[in-house]
Amino acid sequence: MAQITARLPDTVVDALDAAANQLKRSRAEIIRQAVERYLEDFDDLSVSIERLRDPHDPVLDWDQVKRELLNTD
Repeated sequence: MAQITARLPDTVVDALDAAANQLKRSRAEIIRQAVERYLEDFDDLSVSIERLRDPHDPVLDWDQVKRELLNTD
């Protein structure tokens, strides 16, 4: 497992220590979980943005969709 070093503002370290104490976990464990969750969210967001930028994906006109949904003959 690799080790990294990061500089954090004192207020962030204080909040980290409080969370670690409350959860009875180490700083490293809290940071590792936070980074893992951030990267999962980043991956999800990247996929979403990629899909939104897909030129083959049709763009729907909201007014037309609304008319079609409300026009239930």
